[in-house]
Amino acid sequence: MTALSRERIGTLLARQGILIAFAIFIIAFTLANPKFLTVDNVFSVIRSSAILGVMALGVTFVVISGNLDLSVGSMMSFSTIVVLDLHDKIGPLLAIPAMFAMTLALGALIGLLVGYLKLNSLIVTLGMLSAIHGLTLTYSGGKNMDIADKEGTWFSVFGQGTALGVPVPILMFLALAALLGIVLAKTPFGRKVYAVGGNGTAATFAGIRRARTVFTCYLISAGCVATAGLIQASRSLGSQNTVGQGLELEVLAAVILGGASLMGGSGTVFKTVIGVLILGFIQNGLLLMGLQFYVQFVVTWIIIILAVWLDIAAKRGRLWSPIA
Repeated sequence: MTALSRERIGTLLARQGILIAFAIFIIAFTLANPKFLTVDNVFSVIRSSAILGVMALGVTFVVISGNLDLSVGSMMSFSTIVVLDLHDKIGPLLAIPAMFAMTLALGALIGLLVGYLKLNSLIVTLGMLSAIHGLTLTYSGGKNMDIADKEGTWFSVFGQGTALGVPVPILMFLALAALLGIVLAKTPFGRKVYAVGGNGTAATFAGIRRARTVFTCYLISAGCVATAGLIQASRSLGSQNTVGQGLELEVLAAVILGGASLMGGSGTVFKTVIGVLILGFIQNGLLLMGLQFYVQFVVTWIIIILAVWLDIAAKRGRLWSPIA
């Protein structure tokens, strides 16, 4: 094999390696268990991935803008607990917008600190992860939340309902993906997000309000988290106050798997959806093979390392460092 051929293969693996690996996983899981690619199982995987997917859509904007958001897991716990608590106090019709308002306020706070005060997004969101978790425990008094009348509420439609035979969580996920995909790819704001993430200094000199763009990205992320919290609360009509704990890493893994660069400036909503499905189908395939659920954590870690490696390799055009 010539050096040119090796270089081409390396470039192909760097840019499309995760899709090739996904195809190999799909084939292997299908051979191991014929139920893997049945319609019922596919719907089940997408439905169970909807919450993670909705959160990943918002984080895509944040990552493309050159920042991180590690607070989404704790924020989802907060939104779930709040909407469940307010459901019995003021009714679902008022509880839903109230929860959205409170979650957006948290996103606005993060956007203010990162966008306008220009603090490091990793430090800010890592701190907010703990702060929001504490806020959730304080709000709930350390107790889990349940809706009193689970049989007599229409609130369950968001997590348990179906329309035209398709589960509502899937429809919400796909509708939000379509909307945000158009915003990111076809609007001036979307172009600003790419510009800020690609080169913030150049974007500023070009007249783009960098702080406002970053602030808006965190608002979008918070709105997606609130939507995920709504689906989660509606699915079980009750929740532990740590329901979102650890999801931030899975969300970030899905976004990076979809091709968004940790360095900012690249990525698409469509590819994030693919990244979410990759995680969902791999986890489902492991369960169908009889492996314990905790094996997923190890696999997720491996996938994150692989995704970051491929991301860096795609930037330099080869899998290995030229120094090595």
